[in-house]
Amino acid sequence: MSDAPLFRDPVYDGAADPVVVWNRRSREWWLVYTNRRTTAPGPGVAWVHGTDLGVAASADGGRTWTYRGTLTGLETEPGRNTFWAPEIIWHDGLYHLYVSYLPGVPGSWTGPARIRHYTSPDLLEWRYHGALDLGSDRVIDACVYPLPGGGWRMWFKDESRGSLTHAADSPDLYRWRPTGPAVVHRPHEGPNVFELGGSYWMLVDEWRGQGVLRSDDLTSWEHRGLILDEPGNRPDDGTIGLHADVVVQDETAYIFYFTHPGRVGTAENDDTYATRRSSLQVAAARVVDGTLHCDRDERVRLGLAPGEQ
Repeated sequence: MSDAPLFRDPVYDGAADPVVVWNRRSREWWLVYTNRRTTAPGPGVAWVHGTDLGVAASADGGRTWTYRGTLTGLETEPGRNTFWAPEIIWHDGLYHLYVSYLPGVPGSWTGPARIRHYTSPDLLEWRYHGALDLGSDRVIDACVYPLPGGGWRMWFKDESRGSLTHAADSPDLYRWRPTGPAVVHRPHEGPNVFELGGSYWMLVDEWRGQGVLRSDDLTSWEHRGLILDEPGNRPDDGTIGLHADVVVQDETAYIFYFTHPGRVGTAENDDTYATRRSSLQVAAARVVDGTLHCDRDERVRLGLAPGEQ
């Protein structure tokens, strides 16, 4: 059985926004995540900025994880800058990284943000292809998924337009054309799309748990309630599940998410190491009678087979 929490960053203890990817060269699963600096000084929320992308690796199918440092070679500007919420997919011999980028170390949640595109043959050496033109100067949280008829769709949070999920399409993963709002039921972030049980599903972080949406065509989405909205009983899992990634194997969707274990009751308004720190967790979800079900207290038997992410 996989332990809970699944992983804690040993440097800053602020692992968040994970993506799980199969490393073809090392034959390991990698967790790549926003490496929040919980102990960093500075005004306001400077500690959530100036972040690198942390890496943890697992050679046993995700049961145990070892910290491997941070992704290097992403900087193109001087000084300390901010990298958030990686999305990594494999296609035609290359890994494609789409990462939220903010210049500098802002002390507030406002300011310009773009989604940058990089490619790599091995997850180690990265080539920068530029920031995407998505029709806004405040876009974060990319999710990329292949379209049934060919090409690709990206979903992302547009903070300048109500913090809703917008979309863009691409024929080749390099050229992107914005197509407008995609999910507008309430403000949210962190879209993640996967296929399970004959339907497409999207999870979005509604800051009250993960919103669940279902689609037949990747265009029209129906809201189907919440998961990870009630406290769990496992260690570090007693608060809502935040910004998730999903790996599908057979008929199970493994949801990798993060929690703020110290944000309970009045502590939610505090700003201390206890309320800043975060842990990565995993839960299993399955489709039952057309509904996505997830019991976060289920003991997950992780044994991920070599993947295609």
